[in-house]
Amino acid sequence: MSRRAFLALGSNLGDRQKYLRDAIARLSAADGVTLRRASSVCETEPVGVTDQPRFLNMVIEVEVADHLAPRDLLTLAKDTEEALGRVRREKWGPREIDIDVLLVNSEQADEAGLRLPHPEMWGRAFVVVPLAELAPDLLGPEGERAADIAARLEKAQGIHAKFRL
Repeated sequence: MSRRAFLALGSNLGDRQKYLRDAIARLSAADGVTLRRASSVCETEPVGVTDQPRFLNMVIEVEVADHLAPRDLLTLAKDTEEALGRVRREKWGPREIDIDVLLVNSEQADEAGLRLPHPEMWGRAFVVVPLAELAPDLLGPEGERAADIAARLEKAQGIHAKFRL
């Protein structure tokens, strides 16, 4: 058995496209993780700390083996960031690579460092727009389709460019 999970990837330092590609390669090479699909890449303005370069953001859909708990997937994401050279500077600051676990099936978690579904995902165009590309009928917390949330947020928050890796 396996479960479907979605991960958000972002980069705004160095060779942003290479960081995204390398993160996908490392994640999909991990035992128990199979890459299913990858969204387009969206170039977006930073959130929180706005005096920094634009981000490249995307979402990947992976199949996760049952022996990997959501905490294991988070550990894999953070290990991948570290292996690719992420330097933790400041919250919402610039980063080489950032990987967030958004959803693992319909599982819920509220523990140190891991909240599922990701608590801020439905309010951020840079997450919902690529997520909706992969799962347009996924329902948000108020029962609204991801595609509808994405359309609304894209107008409000803007996406500068979309392209395939």
